Amino acid sequence: MPKSKRRGGGNPRGTSGAQHRNMQPFSDEDASIETMSHCSGFSDPASFAEDGPEIDEEATREDLEYKLKGLIDLTLDKSAKTRQSALEGLKNALTSKILYDFILERRMTLTDSIERCIKKGKSDEQRAAAGLASLLCVQLGSGIESEEIFKTLAPILKKVLGDGAASIQARQACATCLGVCCFIATDDITELYSTMECLENIFTKSYQKERNLNGLSNAQNTVLHISALLAWTLLLTICPMNEVKKKIEMHLHKFPILLSCDDVNMRIAAGESLALLFELARGTDADFFYEDMEPLTQKLRALATDGNKHRAKVDKRKQRSVFRDVLRAIEEHDFSTETVRFGPERMYIDCWVKKQTYDTFKEILGSGMQYHLQSNELLRNVFELGPPLMLDEAALKTMKIPRFERHLYNSAAFKARTKARSKCRDKRADVGEVF
Repeated sequence: MPKSKRRGGGNPRGTSGAQHRNMQPFSDEDASIETMSHCSGFSDPASFAEDGPEIDEEATREDLEYKLKGLIDLTLDKSAKTRQSALEGLKNALTSKILYDFILERRMTLTDSIERCIKKGKSDEQRAAAGLASLLCVQLGSGIESEEIFKTLAPILKKVLGDGAASIQARQACATCLGVCCFIATDDITELYSTMECLENIFTKSYQKERNLNGLSNAQNTVLHISALLAWTLLLTICPMNEVKKKIEMHLHKFPILLSCDDVNMRIAAGESLALLFELARGTDADFFYEDMEPLTQKLRALATDGNKHRAKVDKRKQRSVFRDVLRAIEEHDFSTETVRFGPERMYIDCWVKKQTYDTFKEILGSGMQYHLQSNELLRNVFELGPPLMLDEAALKTMKIPRFERHLYNSAAFKARTKARSKCRDKRADVGEVF
């Protein structure tokens, strides 16, 4: 994707002074407070609070930065549990706030800490460090700073991903981190192809009937293969058209094998990836023709109407919903547009490429996705939303709903929900399968 190369000022190895050994990690409560004030408060006009006393934003920001400096110091602690807690605290902060300037000054320090934790840490610590690396690139955007982070961390991420002795959770996190950071940061087409090949080496093992070669259970292997497949699919969306054609010729006839996997998540990931491949293929060639279309559509139709009793109801409902969309995309070239609302804005997901990209960033950002869609320049560029909206106090006041009206609305919604659920709970009602 196009990059706007820029290098920020400040100390390239910004440090935080003395280590704050007694500093409490950035807790989930702190994260929820930050998220609530920026994400939830803007995502729903009804959640705006009434006017209250003014908050000293400068003091609040200084207090947050002081806490984050302490967490950065704690990533060097001797205790693995303390390091992991510090990494998780930093992740919570980066998902709920835009901290570009703060990170820019300390990116080298953070990169060194992440590299050390991935190299020397164990499963949970490696997973947290890889997740933090993804968030660093999301915060810094597609510039030189993110490219430097990716070039530093890519070799160690690839090493852990290919290490059969490493934990599955750590390898999963490394696969996702590789895909996200490469998508954001790299301008080097050779590095892009190298990263995709590394991911291919993982998920193509699911093509084989005998996958249990390293002593791990098939279920564990499948979880890793899913992460590698989704990361690879994300990178495919930014490949040149000639490379897309090569990858389609290489994998399109093999993907149906994955539809027979015992794991429902692998079947869904393979189905969505298959729909994306067809979308890209038809985008490059309007007359694209797939020879085995009939058996493929029969398989997809079977999955879209699957009623096997040995599968969980939740898995069957989820699978049927996804494969109805996949079947429609492949047979009718159609996509069911989804709408994502955040604050006064809305975004339309109208193709599989956009859906894959949105789902990936949502997995990384979690509850902070709406806030970042409003404020993060990278995401707004990726989804073509334009520059962030600057809402003044007058605009915010027009979006407010009086507290009494909110109370009435919530009471009515609660009563309606209770009545609907009571009908489903009534044993005398013949309701069949409850969706």
